[in-house]
Amino acid sequence: MERAAVLESGSVSSFQSGERTRLSFGSHVDLDERLEIFTREACCDSIEGIVGTSAALREVFDQILTVGPTACTVLIQGETGTGKELIARAIHMQSDRRARPFVKVNCAAIPQDLLESELFGHERGAFTGAVVQRIGRFEAADGGTLFLDEIGDMPLGLQAKLLRVLQEYEFERLGSSRTHRVDVRVVAATNQDLAAMVAMKKFRMDLYYRLNVFPITLPPLRLRLGDISLLVAHFVQTFAQRMCKQISKIPTHAMETLVQYPWPGNIRELQNLIERAVILTRGDVLQVPELPSVMPNQTELGTLAEVERDHILKVLEYSNWVVGGRAGAAARLGVKRTTLLAKMKRRGVSRDMARSRFHCDERVSFGCQGRLSRGFEKL
Repeated sequence: MERAAVLESGSVSSFQSGERTRLSFGSHVDLDERLEIFTREACCDSIEGIVGTSAALREVFDQILTVGPTACTVLIQGETGTGKELIARAIHMQSDRRARPFVKVNCAAIPQDLLESELFGHERGAFTGAVVQRIGRFEAADGGTLFLDEIGDMPLGLQAKLLRVLQEYEFERLGSSRTHRVDVRVVAATNQDLAAMVAMKKFRMDLYYRLNVFPITLPPLRLRLGDISLLVAHFVQTFAQRMCKQISKIPTHAMETLVQYPWPGNIRELQNLIERAVILTRGDVLQVPELPSVMPNQTELGTLAEVERDHILKVLEYSNWVVGGRAGAAARLGVKRTTLLAKMKRRGVSRDMARSRFHCDERVSFGCQGRLSRGFEKL
């Protein structure tokens, strides 16, 4: 019988800090109990419905608690699958609008010719097929919060009308000249670079600045290594209950593989994988499917030294080159400050090196001839 390890208190702490410490064999703890411990220990720093204790996520928590009680517009940015809707709902629940509606609109999922009607409503006969009057999402969200997901996919013509609502809190339904006033807080989200879209004239500059009053950037799961074990426990519990199964153990090697995997699809990919794992599991030990060995869109594989150096660089840039502290790069990577400094010295990581690499990349992009030496150290 395969020996398995579950999320015992001491072992989970190692995963939460992002370290790759192996779980002890033969120790068992019920997942419900583990999550109860997490809830009790993290009650001061966490927000209900969001699982995680990493420094990167705690920074997001602080931003939610800061902006939630206000009425200002929030722009949530992050890769696909990082949980932008969950953060938007958390902002709504932290406001005095929590008893009012939280209305969602996915701007990419609705045909462009119907999106205006979806947002602002229409009168009977406003267009072919409009056989009855219909209120839009802004009216439905009056007094509450409207979450505009994938805002970067909104057509330019409609962006001007959205800007008017944000500034004047009024609009007209399609086919009507009557002005309606609403009190709606808008939280927008996107996985696109809106600033770059503004430069390419694909997104209105005035709307971008109106939405970007309080930006929140969600970290990808690969920068939240310490949260992966908790998310695994949470999803196992959720799907096991739904499928009437009792799953209390996770193989040690499987957990380590999940922590080390870079998760290009972020939390959504992890959630789908755990659901599939629960379906495949016959006993009380989670059977984790094999993960892809090659990432989507991965064109070249570097050495371990190159991968480590590039990852340290990305985390340092994300942390504004702050090494220590609660939101520093060391905490995000789950290592001690001295350990990160030693790795930076070994790999030659510095701001000057980062700048020089940027200039080299810039020269290559403009067609500079010649072969560039990367100069990576060997392990």
